[in-house]
Amino acid sequence: MYTMKEACALTGMTYETLKFYCNQGLVPNVKRDKNNRRVFDEHDIAWIKSLTCLKNCNMSIPEMREYVDLCLVGEPSIPERKIILERKRKDLELAMAELQKSIDYIDWKQQFYDDVLSGKTKYYSNLKPKKD
Repeated sequence: MYTMKEACALTGMTYETLKFYCNQGLVPNVKRDKNNRRVFDEHDIAWIKSLTCLKNCNMSIPEMREYVDLCLVGEPSIPERKIILERKRKDLELAMAELQKSIDYIDWKQQFYDDVLSGKTKYYSNLKPKKD
C-alpha cells in the first residue's frame, strides 16, 4: 500500500490534486489505514495515472466523473466509454493540427530571420509600411 505522498511520487500528481480527485469521487474505493489516512494499491496507482491522461485530454471534472461511473459499471458500458474517448481523440487531433500550424509559422519565421541575417532576403515587416 502507498501513502498519498508515495502515490504522488509514483503518478507525478500533486498532493493537492490527488486529494481533490479523491474528494470528487474520481478515485473510487479509496482505502484508509489505521490512522484514517488514504492509502493506495497498485490498481489505484494505475487508475490515478489514467486520470492524468484523461485530464491531459481536456476532460472536465464532470466528464471524468461520468467516465469513472461508466468504468464502475463494467463491461456493459464499454461502448459508451469508447464514444467518449473517440470524441476526445477527435478534439486532440484538432488541437494538434492547430499546434502544427503554430509550429509551421515559427519555423517559417525563423527561416525568414536566418535569410535576412545572411543577406539572402531583404527585411520587411507587416507592421511597418514598405519604403520604396
